[in-house]
Amino acid sequence: MWSVFESIIDYIVNMGASVMLPVVIILLSLIMGIKLGKAIRAGLMIGVGFVGLGLIVDLMNAQLGPAAAAMSERFGLSLSVIDIGWPGASPITWASEIATMAIPIAILVNIIMLVLRLTKTVNIDIWNIWHMTFTGAIAYVVTGNFWIGILGVVVHAVIAYKLGDLWAPLMTDYFELDGLTVPHGTSAYMAPIACAVDELIERSPKLKKIDISADTLQEKVGVLGEPIVVGALLGTVVGFLAGYPAQEALPLGVKMSAVMVLMPKVVKCIMEGLFPLSERAKEIMTKKFENSEFYIGLDPAILLGDPQVVTAGLIFMPLTLLIAVLVPGNKVMPFGDLATIGFFIAIAVAVHKGNLFRTLFSGSIIMYMTIWIANQTIPWMTELAVSTGSTNGEHMLAALDQGGSPITYIFTQSFHLENILGLIIISVLYIGSFVFAIRCSKKRAEELKKQ
Repeated sequence: MWSVFESIIDYIVNMGASVMLPVVIILLSLIMGIKLGKAIRAGLMIGVGFVGLGLIVDLMNAQLGPAAAAMSERFGLSLSVIDIGWPGASPITWASEIATMAIPIAILVNIIMLVLRLTKTVNIDIWNIWHMTFTGAIAYVVTGNFWIGILGVVVHAVIAYKLGDLWAPLMTDYFELDGLTVPHGTSAYMAPIACAVDELIERSPKLKKIDISADTLQEKVGVLGEPIVVGALLGTVVGFLAGYPAQEALPLGVKMSAVMVLMPKVVKCIMEGLFPLSERAKEIMTKKFENSEFYIGLDPAILLGDPQVVTAGLIFMPLTLLIAVLVPGNKVMPFGDLATIGFFIAIAVAVHKGNLFRTLFSGSIIMYMTIWIANQTIPWMTELAVSTGSTNGEHMLAALDQGGSPITYIFTQSFHLENILGLIIISVLYIGSFVFAIRCSKKRAEELKKQ
């Protein structure tokens, strides 16, 4: 019986998010009493949205990936371990022994927390359970204890759903995604750093007055500050930094303009598809839980519809390479995740209300911490790849996304105790940042009530 269930889960997972999410949405819609035709349309609309997102992300990877490699080669970076990114880390995770159990465990944790009113986040993004699975898979291969691995999935799931609650006011206030939240991925777990940075900047009379965003740029420079123009300028600059001639740098700029324009339109498809389920879920939850508020948990890709996030992502492409050089003892060459670096800082942009000046500070700390942790997890990541037969001939592997996660690092290192000083430093910084994140969330919620 379990093998049949395992085969079904593997079959659905292997079809990818663009199929998995529509299937989940259609089934949930039918369970909640939405008519068949409306449920199918909603599911397919979300599928269309994620296909569109995939095409745009693939475009960014195809265009910016080679530019990133050319930049690193041009500036003489000799970092020996390549970052395989989330496109490389997620298949390795799904191939692990713990993967099949992770999905039902993560869903069960969500249900228990909802019933006990420990979270308001209803996670329907089954694909990104791979983030929780990664923590469990790494803990399992490092400790050799299967149940510690299962505990890793549970711990990461609990933290993820609480993160979903924390960021819900930002989703409504900044992204205008009412009733939605992003409980997982680098966006969610690294944003507490931005909350701490924002609090520190607020205490500086001079720094707190500096506000650089697309809106302020448009006011000062007119059309040159519009997202479509900013995308063209930044894309072209990245091309020239990569050493491209004008006939290659300028087309890169136009393609980044396309990303700026098309991404918000694609996100609207996802929002349209989610609307019937979101409204019905709110209606049912309100009746069952006495007017309690609930949020639908989705993929962080929906945050890339914001021009400020895309702009920050383009700025951080060359900046992350510079940070990689500055991290003491760093071996990791940012590559696989470099083209989609916006995922790492998306919620940070919202924390700073679109202020790119503040995002430069928090984003730099986020990327520094990510790269440092990714160095510590190189042996773990490599061991996981070996256990699943996914090394592709590489002797050492690293991944910024999840491989640089403080949640995975703190949990696994707590049992492994290989670098106690590193564990203490990261734990203090991260847990301390969580305190600021809670304050940030409450503050934005209060601001929303006054509006």
